[in-house]
Amino acid sequence: MDYSRLVGTALGAGDAQHQASRTRRAMSEQSGFQISGDAAELYERYAVPYMMGPWALELVELAALRRSERVLDLACGTGLLARLAAPKLGPTGRVTGLDFNSGMLAVARTLPSPSGASITWVEGSAVAMEFPDASFDVILCQQGLQFFPDKPKALREMHRVLAPGGRILLSVWKSAGPYNIAVGEALTRHVGTETATQYRAGRVVPDAEALHRLLLEIGFRAVEVRPRSRVIRLPSIEKFVLEHLSSSPVAGAVAALKEEGRAILAKQVKSALQPYAEGDGVAVPDETNIAMAYKGWDEG
Repeated sequence: MDYSRLVGTALGAGDAQHQASRTRRAMSEQSGFQISGDAAELYERYAVPYMMGPWALELVELAALRRSERVLDLACGTGLLARLAAPKLGPTGRVTGLDFNSGMLAVARTLPSPSGASITWVEGSAVAMEFPDASFDVILCQQGLQFFPDKPKALREMHRVLAPGGRILLSVWKSAGPYNIAVGEALTRHVGTETATQYRAGRVVPDAEALHRLLLEIGFRAVEVRPRSRVIRLPSIEKFVLEHLSSSPVAGAVAALKEEGRAILAKQVKSALQPYAEGDGVAVPDETNIAMAYKGWDEG
């Protein structure tokens, strides 16, 4: 369904102006994960299969999706969760991928469509979604919450667009992990503290207790936060770390280094991860928290 057309039709002139103003305000509240150029293609090539993919399958399985459900992949990036969800919903289901970054959505639109539910890609903000109330039965969000400029506001929007009895599943990192610690330290030394802080922002997240409390305060019910851990295997680490950083918000700062400087940065990361060496690559432990919650049947 074309939601932008649906919203435009439903609103009168005055309401449409109010909606446009609301959208502009939301767009000014920039997400913390902004990339440009060919970074989105590199994100799909490196971050998705190695960093996000291993966790995505479990998140979708925990959602226990049913045929004909309406699913929102929030902060969808290049659409990994959306594509995993579509076959489980069947042709009568519906998937919407929402992301603030147009480059990510451009890549999502070029990737092969899976069988099952159709997928609609929408550019927009998590803190001011242009969807009617109760539009979705399930909301999935993988590693997006920490980048929203106003987390309570984004969660209230999720609650609003979720249908009564609907459920949300959010994943946020549980710890920094050896790989990200090593990369952050290398960035501090060879690029600068500001760049390192920007890189580390993705791991600055509410802990399990804070996440549980926040969801309850918003009005979600049956809140549960489950810790998960796994070993992440990364290929030839000196090459991988530079490619991974080129797909991240610090891509420009790293690219500004001379070739020798980038090589030294990569060698420091490899040295720091030597205890986890596996051939030319590494096998590093990582952790995430998955929060699951429901909207009450008695809530309109």
